[in-house]
Parts: sequence; C-alpha cells; structure tokens
Amino acid sequence: MNPAELRAARFAAQRLHRPPGGPAEVVRDLLAVQAQELRSARLALRARGSDVTNELIDTALTEDRSLVVAWLGRGTLHLVSPEDYPWLLSLTAPGRMTMNRRRLGEEGVPPDLADRAVAGIESILADQGPLTRGELLESLAQTGIRIRKRAAGHLFLLSVLRGLTVWGPIKDGEQALVLVGDWLGLPGPRPLEGLGRDSSLAELARRYLTAHGPATEADLATWIGLPARDARAGLGAIAAELHEHENGLVDLKSRNGPEGRPAACLLPRFDPYMLGWKRRDFAVPGDYAHNVWPGGGIIRATAVDGGGQVVGTWAAQRKGKRLAVTVD
Repeated sequence: MNPAELRAARFAAQRLHRPPGGPAEVVRDLLAVQAQELRSARLALRARGSDVTNELIDTALTEDRSLVVAWLGRGTLHLVSPEDYPWLLSLTAPGRMTMNRRRLGEEGVPPDLADRAVAGIESILADQGPLTRGELLESLAQTGIRIRKRAAGHLFLLSVLRGLTVWGPIKDGEQALVLVGDWLGLPGPRPLEGLGRDSSLAELARRYLTAHGPATEADLATWIGLPARDARAGLGAIAAELHEHENGLVDLKSRNGPEGRPAACLLPRFDPYMLGWKRRDFAVPGDYAHNVWPGGGIIRATAVDGGGQVVGTWAAQRKGKRLAVTVD
C-alpha cells in the first residue's frame, strides 16, 4: 500500500466524503471525537455528514440526549454516543485517576477536600439539574467549598472519572454538567475485568479500525491512550476479522468502499484526521509538520485536498455578516 493509497483509505474511513448521516451517526462511526473545543468538534462533524448542522448537534446534546461529552481517550474531552460512554470510561478512567490526584494536589486540593467537593457537585446537580462551570462553582461556594478556577477543571474531571457526571446540554451557549443517572438513566460504570474487559478491548479495536483503518497496534494505543498490551489484546481478539497489510498495518475485511467522491475540505483545529494515528506524515509532509503542530498541544485547522493530503492551514474571522477565510 503506497502513501497515496493509505491516505485515500484513511480519508474515506473518516467519512470525509460526507455520506448521508446526522450527528449521532457520524459520532458512532468515529467512536469518539475530541471535544475540548466544542466549536471545533461541531465543525469536525459537519465535515463528515451531509445532514449535520450546528443546530442538530446542539439538539442531540440538549434534547435528544444522543450525544454526551466526557474525559475519555488520551485524558481529554471526547464527544461520544451514550451507549459507548460506559465501556469507554471503564477502559480509560483507571489510568487517569493517579494523574488527577497528583494535579489536584499541585493545586492545593487534598484528597479529603476533593471527595467533599465531588460529593457537593453530586448533591447540587441532583437538586438543581444541569449547571455550567460557573454556576457549579458558585453553588459550591455557597456550601462553604471554595475552589480556585485552576483546580475546578480537575474536580469536574474527577466527578466524570468516577462515573457520576458527563457534559450534556447546551445552556446559555455553554455546555452544562449533568448527573449520569439523571441524564442517561445509567448507573456508574463498574471496573471491567476478565471477559467483560476483553470484550470491550475487542470492540475498541473493531470500532477504531472502522474510522481509522488501515492502522497499526501503535496507532490504536496512541489514539486511545492505553498501553500497547491492551491494543494488542483488542486486535488479537478480532484477528479473524482482519486483513493484514505490510508494515504492521491491519484493516477490517468487511470494509466497503466509500459512497461518493472525496472532495477537498477545510478541517477544524483538533480534527480527528490529525489525531488518529501515531505518525501523521502520511497526510502532512514532514517539512510542514510544524505548521500544523506548532507545539503546546495546539493542532491548527487544515486544508485538505480530495486525496487526503494536507496542503495548508486556514483561519476565519467574522466581519459583520461576512466570514473572512484565509488559507496559508
């Protein structure tokens, strides 16, 4: 498989030929979409579904409850389907707990205060319903628990890692935190062991390849943020479903060709096409990698041709009723 064939296959697996489908369908196909910037996540979905609008995405979050946001793969916020949230959290949360405790300690929040704050978040949400970050901090302060803004995100993370909360509806233009039990009617996820964990790793491998194949074991481990042994176990569990290419690349035997003709597109910051594999030089020429990944965790918005080759970066600025787009 030459570089052009690899780009074309991954471009199609990412739904960048924009087949029919609404927000929930796009997210199910991708499994998880990085969403620490909800605006960028909305653009990523719109680039992948011909039936996707911002309004439909917000309806899925706020009314249909067919999408939620939680800290999952790589320890960052991801947009997922409610049915995929429990098993993904059970796989990824244990590895995030130690880092979360350390970061809270660095922010001056000892374990007993963190426990009280999370219990306070649970009680307040049970009483008041969905609340934004600012509303939650204000309500906590009224109970005598005052948390600095820098520490607040780590406390919200802890409540999500414990399976108590997710980010759900849009409220006054901002996403609100909700109780999992109230919003989704689900109990908190329990640790997966034995066959339960094995089957989840198999599902992870299968669903990852659906949106990223052909790919390697290292690609899967990097994307989800789990040890290589877990990626190896997941792929091994579905070995009969896989077609092997050279250089450790595997893909699903059941893969169908794309419906429709790929077209050039503008992708947002933190787009899944720039995050899905350990090495991204198949899409971005090495001499231009710094243009896309300048450092500090930033991933710039990219212009991509119909063959999946990144050919530039772009930015947009609203001027009155017009949107000025510049491409470099």
